[in-house]
Amino acid sequence: MDLAYTTAGGVVGAAVTNYLSRNQERRQLRAAVMQQLLHVAAVRDRVCDVVPSRRASPSRHLVGIRPSVTARFGVAVVLEDGRDAEDAQREAISDLVVAALSAGIPRRVLDFAGGGEELALQCEVLSVIDLRLGGVLGESLGELVTQCEEYRQATTQLLLRALWHPWQARSWMRVRLRVLRRDVAALHRRQEAAMSVLAQPEHLDALTERLGARLAERLPEPVDDNTGPAA
Repeated sequence: MDLAYTTAGGVVGAAVTNYLSRNQERRQLRAAVMQQLLHVAAVRDRVCDVVPSRRASPSRHLVGIRPSVTARFGVAVVLEDGRDAEDAQREAISDLVVAALSAGIPRRVLDFAGGGEELALQCEVLSVIDLRLGGVLGESLGELVTQCEEYRQATTQLLLRALWHPWQARSWMRVRLRVLRRDVAALHRRQEAAMSVLAQPEHLDALTERLGARLAERLPEPVDDNTGPAA
């Protein structure tokens, strides 16, 4: 009897220890995902300005590739600390993907969440470009930004539900993804319409002129090396 009680107690103790260990690990994985989500959002919040891009323009022979707003207008978006916002976002999303996959979130959910963040950044770029041009988009820009933010929030909520309630999320995942595909298609059409307005020749000329002036403001004053000693 003593042996039986000892053996049973050991089995129960091992099961409880294993359960607590797994529960602690899940909490740590979820915390890592939440932390990476904050990092991704921080990139978008620190967007400062657009400057002329030094990257090569995308090839026109690439079929089926939707160019980003920055590539379309030949600009780069920079953060408050001077870093390239798109590079910083790609790094942050990559870290988020690693953390989320470790937490068991499906890859297709991450694709939508990452795409929502990328679209949100592109909308920020459109807003800055429109600001430089004096607000040529009018009320349509506000509608675009609102629609983009609603889509971003929807993709983030999908990720969070898959993180905290994975079994419940599986039951309605397919329906929700179908709705998101429809929403992102409509968002892309609205974004393309906004870019078409901003890409009109007179607006492109004005943008080039104003960005060129802003770039000149960033350059240091030339140093006159021909000054000799005072007579």
